Amino acid sequence: MNLQSRIANTQKSTQELYNFLTKVENFKELMPEDTKFELRGDDKFLFGLKGMPEIALGLKEKTPYSTVVLGSTSDKLAFTLTCNISEAATGAEAQLNFDGDFNAMMAMMIKSPIKKFLEQLANGIEKI
Repeated sequence: MNLQSRIANTQKSTQELYNFLTKVENFKELMPEDTKFELRGDDKFLFGLKGMPEIALGLKEKTPYSTVVLGSTSDKLAFTLTCNISEAATGAEAQLNFDGDFNAMMAMMIKSPIKKFLEQLANGIEKI
């Protein structure tokens, strides 16, 4: 299952946005208000969305100023969340991509909450 957010625009430069996103503690600022958030070391965090199981994400890859990849630390819900960063006329823009391998039933259940979550993260990026 592959889902994408809309393109989020920010006044930050690509370097500033990349630096922000590579510090996993900053994801708390991007999360919806009612989301549980707990740091699990320098490169991992746990979050819980309403109606979904808690999920631990860890920093998997980073390409300076263009890509930040977070991945699930659980084999039960294996997925990646990639943020592609590019230059825009007035700063940087970012698009989030969710990629996971789920059975049809699971995909049907989580598609809507994940899509909403991606949009909330995009909104958060625009506010930083």
